[in-house]
Amino acid sequence: MDFHTTYISVGSNIGDKLSNCQQGIDALTRLRGTVLVQQSAFFKTEPVDFTDQDWFINTVIQINTDLDPFRLLDEFHAIQCGAGREKDPVRYGPRVLDLDIIFYDDVVMNTAELVIPHPRMHERRFVLRPLCDISPDIIHPVFLKDVKTLLDMLDDQSQQVVRYS
Repeated sequence: MDFHTTYISVGSNIGDKLSNCQQGIDALTRLRGTVLVQQSAFFKTEPVDFTDQDWFINTVIQINTDLDPFRLLDEFHAIQCGAGREKDPVRYGPRVLDLDIIFYDDVVMNTAELVIPHPRMHERRFVLRPLCDISPDIIHPVFLKDVKTLLDMLDDQSQQVVRYS
């Protein structure tokens, strides 16, 4: 059985945000052939793109899984649906649970269903800051820079990210 190293962004800005994130992580780690390796701290993060909404709680986890990327995405959809997420009426709008594949091994893919690495992760402080908590030296397979360098390159200070206590 081949295991794949996968980094996942987890977020919520509706209801009990912290509990929503924790329940999403718990559901992921209950999947057959999936093991939680490490998790960043939780962060309170300012919304990006669609800013007229509540702040998010975000974290990044690293899992080892034997699921291929498309099967993992299917599981994400089932977990998000189980948490009460419906079709998003507003792109980047409020969500009870959001799960995104950031990295899947060193895979680079661009299909209608899935893009890996996540296409905007290098612009998102709410992804890069938690990711740097657990793996600052991981190399982005397209930009060939480590995630700490990508975080340092962000010049938009409007993306506030504060450790959640």
